[in-house]
Amino acid sequence: MPGDERCHPLLGGCPPSWATSWGQQDGLGVFVGFSVEGAEQRMRWIPPGRFMMGSPDAEGFADEQPRHEVTITRGFWLGETPVTQAMWTAVMGHNPSRFTTDTDLPMENVSWSECMSFCEQLNKRIEGLRVGLPTEAQWEYACRAGAGQMRYPGSLDDIAWYLDNSGGKTHPVGEKQPNAFGLYDMLGNVWEWCRDGWWSYDAVPQQDPVGPERAGVLRVYRGGSWAHEAGVVRAASRYPDDPGIRHQYLGLRLARGQEQPAEGSAG
Repeated sequence: MPGDERCHPLLGGCPPSWATSWGQQDGLGVFVGFSVEGAEQRMRWIPPGRFMMGSPDAEGFADEQPRHEVTITRGFWLGETPVTQAMWTAVMGHNPSRFTTDTDLPMENVSWSECMSFCEQLNKRIEGLRVGLPTEAQWEYACRAGAGQMRYPGSLDDIAWYLDNSGGKTHPVGEKQPNAFGLYDMLGNVWEWCRDGWWSYDAVPQQDPVGPERAGVLRVYRGGSWAHEAGVVRAASRYPDDPGIRHQYLGLRLARGQEQPAEGSAG
Protein backbone atom coordinates (compact mmCIF):
# COMPACT_ATOMS: atom_id res chain seq x y z
CA MET A 1 0.00 0.00 0.00
CA PRO A 2 1.24 3.61 -0.53
CA GLY A 3 3.49 4.75 2.29
CA ASP A 4 4.58 1.23 3.25
CA GLU A 5 8.38 1.13 2.96
CA ARG A 6 8.42 -2.65 3.27
CA CYS A 7 7.32 -2.82 -0.37
CA HIS A 8 10.25 -2.73 -2.81
CA PRO A 9 9.69 0.06 -5.38
CA LEU A 10 10.82 -2.09 -8.30
CA LEU A 11 8.37 -4.85 -7.41
CA GLY A 12 5.29 -3.20 -6.04
CA GLY A 13 5.53 0.43 -7.05
CA CYS A 14 5.02 1.53 -3.45
CA PRO A 15 6.65 4.79 -2.34
CA PRO A 16 8.57 5.38 0.89
CA SER A 17 6.66 7.06 3.72
CA TRP A 18 8.38 10.42 3.04
CA ALA A 19 7.21 10.62 -0.58
CA THR A 20 4.61 13.16 -1.70
CA SER A 21 4.65 11.99 -5.34
CA TRP A 22 5.72 8.78 -6.98
CA GLY A 23 5.47 6.65 -10.09
CA GLN A 24 7.27 4.80 -12.84
CA GLN A 25 5.17 5.70 -15.84
CA ASP A 26 7.56 8.08 -17.59
CA GLY A 27 9.82 5.41 -19.10
CA LEU A 28 12.84 6.48 -17.04
CA GLY A 29 12.39 4.17 -14.05
CA VAL A 30 10.97 4.50 -10.57
CA PHE A 31 10.83 7.94 -8.98
CA VAL A 32 9.53 9.50 -5.78
CA GLY A 33 9.29 13.14 -4.82
CA PHE A 34 9.19 15.15 -1.62
CA SER A 35 8.26 18.78 -1.05
CA VAL A 36 9.21 21.62 1.26
CA GLU A 37 7.07 24.77 1.10
CA GLY A 38 6.13 24.10 -2.50
CA ALA A 39 9.62 23.22 -3.70
CA GLU A 40 9.79 19.63 -4.97
CA GLN A 41 12.73 17.28 -5.37
CA ARG A 42 12.36 14.04 -7.31
CA MET A 43 14.54 11.05 -6.50
CA ARG A 44 15.29 8.16 -8.85
CA TRP A 45 15.78 4.55 -7.78
CA ILE A 46 19.30 3.36 -8.65
CA PRO A 47 19.47 -0.45 -8.68
CA PRO A 48 22.53 -2.38 -7.44
CA GLY A 49 25.14 -3.41 -9.97
CA ARG A 50 28.78 -3.54 -11.00
CA PHE A 51 30.89 -1.09 -13.02
CA MET A 52 34.44 -0.05 -13.81
CA MET A 53 35.32 3.02 -11.76
CA GLY A 54 37.88 5.50 -13.02
CA SER A 55 39.28 6.22 -16.46
CA PRO A 56 41.50 4.24 -18.83
CA ASP A 57 45.02 5.54 -19.41
CA ALA A 58 44.15 7.28 -22.68
CA GLU A 59 41.16 9.18 -21.29
CA GLY A 60 41.80 11.01 -18.06
CA PHE A 61 44.27 11.98 -15.37
CA ALA A 62 46.47 10.03 -12.98
CA ASP A 63 44.16 10.55 -10.00
CA GLU A 64 41.36 8.77 -11.92
CA GLN A 65 43.45 5.60 -12.26
CA PRO A 66 43.85 2.69 -12.10
CA ARG A 67 40.45 1.73 -13.39
CA HIS A 68 38.97 -0.88 -11.06
CA GLU A 69 35.84 -2.96 -10.59
CA VAL A 70 33.31 -1.71 -8.04
CA THR A 71 30.14 -3.46 -6.93
CA ILE A 72 27.24 -1.44 -5.55
CA THR A 73 25.53 -4.08 -3.45
CA ARG A 74 22.29 -2.26 -2.57
CA GLY A 75 20.02 0.07 -4.46
CA PHE A 76 19.63 3.68 -3.38
CA TRP A 77 17.69 6.84 -4.19
CA LEU A 78 19.45 9.72 -5.95
CA GLY A 79 18.21 13.17 -6.86
CA GLU A 80 16.82 13.33 -10.40
CA THR A 81 18.46 16.75 -10.66
CA PRO A 82 20.90 18.82 -8.62
CA VAL A 83 19.30 20.59 -5.66
CA THR A 84 17.60 23.76 -6.90
CA GLN A 85 17.74 27.21 -5.38
CA ALA A 86 14.03 26.88 -4.61
CA MET A 87 14.63 23.82 -2.42
CA TRP A 88 17.70 25.27 -0.72
CA THR A 89 15.91 28.52 0.10
CA ALA A 90 12.83 26.67 1.39
CA VAL A 91 15.01 24.71 3.81
CA MET A 92 17.73 27.23 4.76
CA GLY A 93 15.90 30.54 4.39
CA HIS A 94 18.61 32.21 2.32
CA ASN A 95 20.25 31.89 -1.10
CA PRO A 96 23.99 32.54 -1.48
CA SER A 97 24.06 31.65 -5.21
CA ARG A 98 25.67 33.97 -7.74
CA PHE A 99 23.07 33.22 -10.45
CA THR A 100 19.57 33.91 -9.13
CA THR A 101 17.35 34.68 -12.13
CA ASP A 102 15.30 31.47 -11.81
CA THR A 103 14.50 29.37 -8.74
CA ASP A 104 14.93 26.22 -10.87
CA LEU A 105 18.60 27.02 -11.34
CA PRO A 106 20.92 24.59 -9.55
CA MET A 107 22.15 25.68 -6.16
CA GLU A 108 25.78 26.81 -6.31
CA ASN A 109 28.35 28.77 -4.35
CA VAL A 110 27.91 26.46 -1.35
CA SER A 111 30.61 24.61 0.56
CA TRP A 112 30.65 20.93 1.49
CA SER A 113 30.07 21.94 5.12
CA GLU A 114 27.04 24.01 4.15
CA CYS A 115 25.68 21.13 2.10
CA MET A 116 25.95 18.86 5.12
CA SER A 117 24.04 21.43 7.19
CA PHE A 118 21.39 21.62 4.48
CA CYS A 119 20.93 17.84 4.59
CA GLU A 120 20.67 17.92 8.37
CA GLN A 121 18.00 20.63 8.29
CA LEU A 122 16.08 18.90 5.51
CA ASN A 123 16.03 15.63 7.44
CA LYS A 124 14.61 17.48 10.44
CA ARG A 125 11.82 18.83 8.26
CA ILE A 126 10.74 15.48 6.78
CA GLU A 127 10.50 12.49 9.12
CA GLY A 128 12.25 9.38 7.80
CA LEU A 129 13.89 11.12 4.83
CA ARG A 130 17.54 10.61 5.86
CA VAL A 131 19.21 12.09 2.79
CA GLY A 132 22.85 13.03 2.43
CA LEU A 133 25.46 13.39 -0.27
CA PRO A 134 26.35 10.38 -2.43
CA THR A 135 29.69 8.65 -2.10
CA GLU A 136 32.07 8.96 -5.02
CA ALA A 137 31.34 5.37 -6.03
CA GLN A 138 27.57 5.92 -5.90
CA TRP A 139 27.91 9.10 -7.92
CA GLU A 140 30.03 7.60 -10.71
CA TYR A 141 27.93 4.43 -10.89
CA ALA A 142 24.74 6.49 -11.20
CA CYS A 143 26.30 8.85 -13.72
CA ARG A 144 27.45 6.05 -16.01
CA ALA A 145 24.09 4.25 -15.78
CA GLY A 146 25.57 1.19 -17.47
CA ALA A 147 27.64 3.09 -20.03
CA GLY A 148 31.30 2.13 -20.29
CA GLN A 149 32.40 5.22 -22.21
CA MET A 150 33.57 8.52 -20.75
CA ARG A 151 30.00 9.88 -20.81
CA TYR A 152 26.51 8.49 -20.98
CA PRO A 153 25.00 8.39 -24.51
CA GLY A 154 24.23 11.59 -26.42
CA SER A 155 26.35 14.38 -27.82
CA LEU A 156 27.91 16.58 -25.16
CA ASP A 157 25.78 19.53 -26.26
CA ASP A 158 22.66 17.41 -25.82
CA ILE A 159 23.45 16.13 -22.31
CA ALA A 160 25.42 18.90 -20.58
CA TRP A 161 25.90 22.62 -20.03
CA TYR A 162 29.64 23.33 -20.24
CA LEU A 163 32.04 26.08 -21.29
CA ASP A 164 31.20 26.03 -25.01
CA ASN A 165 27.40 26.18 -24.73
CA SER A 166 26.52 27.66 -21.32
CA GLY A 167 26.89 31.34 -22.14
CA GLY A 168 28.87 31.81 -18.93
CA LYS A 169 26.11 30.86 -16.49
CA THR A 170 24.08 28.02 -15.00
CA HIS A 171 20.79 26.89 -16.54
CA PRO A 172 17.54 25.54 -15.05
CA VAL A 173 17.88 21.88 -14.13
CA GLY A 174 16.44 19.16 -16.33
CA GLU A 175 16.73 20.90 -19.70
CA LYS A 176 19.27 18.46 -21.18
CA GLN A 177 18.80 14.79 -21.99
CA PRO A 178 18.84 12.41 -18.98
CA ASN A 179 20.91 9.25 -18.67
CA ALA A 180 19.43 5.73 -18.60
CA PHE A 181 18.61 6.03 -14.87
CA GLY A 182 16.52 9.16 -15.50
CA LEU A 183 19.11 11.52 -14.00
CA TYR A 184 19.57 15.01 -15.43
CA ASP A 185 22.66 17.24 -15.35
CA MET A 186 24.96 14.56 -13.96
CA LEU A 187 27.50 16.10 -16.31
CA GLY A 188 27.90 19.86 -16.57
CA ASN A 189 25.83 22.74 -15.16
CA VAL A 190 27.41 22.46 -11.68
CA TRP A 191 30.01 20.22 -10.12
CA GLU A 192 28.50 18.17 -7.29
CA TRP A 193 29.97 17.54 -3.85
CA CYS A 194 30.35 13.92 -2.73
CA ARG A 195 30.14 12.73 0.87
CA ASP A 196 33.45 11.01 1.32
CA GLY A 197 36.97 12.39 1.30
CA TRP A 198 39.75 12.24 -1.25
CA TRP A 199 41.37 8.84 -1.70
CA SER A 200 43.74 7.20 -4.15
CA TYR A 201 42.52 4.34 -6.30
CA ASP A 202 44.05 0.89 -6.57
CA ALA A 203 43.30 -2.01 -8.89
CA VAL A 204 41.69 -4.30 -6.29
CA PRO A 205 37.93 -4.93 -6.84
CA GLN A 206 35.79 -3.34 -4.13
CA GLN A 207 32.27 -3.37 -2.75
CA ASP A 208 30.58 -0.09 -1.79
CA PRO A 209 33.88 1.76 -1.31
CA VAL A 210 33.90 4.89 0.84
CA GLY A 211 36.78 7.35 1.06
CA PRO A 212 37.94 8.81 4.40
CA GLU A 213 35.23 10.68 6.28
CA ARG A 214 37.17 12.08 9.22
CA ALA A 215 37.19 15.82 9.83
CA GLY A 216 39.82 17.82 8.01
CA VAL A 217 40.20 15.69 4.88
CA LEU A 218 39.71 17.15 1.43
CA ARG A 219 36.29 16.44 -0.06
CA VAL A 220 35.55 15.55 -3.68
CA TYR A 221 33.30 16.98 -6.34
CA ARG A 222 32.26 15.45 -9.64
CA GLY A 223 30.86 16.03 -13.11
CA GLY A 224 32.21 19.29 -14.51
CA SER A 225 30.28 22.54 -14.85
CA TRP A 226 29.08 25.44 -17.00
CA ALA A 227 32.52 27.03 -16.59
CA HIS A 228 34.69 24.08 -17.61
CA GLU A 229 35.93 22.68 -20.88
CA ALA A 230 34.68 19.46 -22.44
CA GLY A 231 37.74 17.46 -21.34
CA VAL A 232 36.68 17.44 -17.68
CA VAL A 233 32.94 16.89 -18.29
CA ARG A 234 33.26 13.11 -17.89
CA ALA A 235 31.94 10.41 -15.56
CA ALA A 236 35.39 9.70 -14.08
CA SER A 237 36.44 13.33 -13.60
CA ARG A 238 37.08 14.17 -9.94
CA TYR A 239 38.55 17.09 -8.00
CA PRO A 240 39.54 17.52 -4.33
CA ASP A 241 38.96 20.72 -2.35
CA ASP A 242 38.68 22.11 1.14
CA PRO A 243 35.24 21.37 2.66
CA GLY A 244 34.83 25.06 3.48
CA ILE A 245 35.44 26.37 -0.05
CA ARG A 246 32.71 27.93 -2.18
CA HIS A 247 32.60 28.23 -5.96
CA GLN A 248 29.99 29.67 -8.31
CA TYR A 249 30.14 26.41 -10.25
CA LEU A 250 29.79 24.02 -7.32
CA GLY A 251 26.52 22.53 -6.02
CA LEU A 252 25.05 19.26 -4.77
CA ARG A 253 22.73 16.32 -5.42
CA LEU A 254 20.96 14.31 -2.73
CA ALA A 255 21.26 10.59 -2.06
CA ARG A 256 19.43 8.24 0.26
CA GLY A 257 21.08 4.90 1.10
CA GLN A 258 22.88 2.61 1.40
CA GLU A 259 21.96 1.62 4.92
CA GLN A 260 20.91 -2.02 5.03
CA PRO A 261 17.13 -2.15 4.48
CA ALA A 262 14.78 -4.72 5.88
CA GLU A 263 14.27 -7.74 3.63
CA GLY A 264 12.29 -6.74 0.56
CA SER A 265 12.55 -3.03 1.34
CA ALA A 266 13.96 -0.14 -0.66
CA GLY A 267 14.35 1.98 2.45
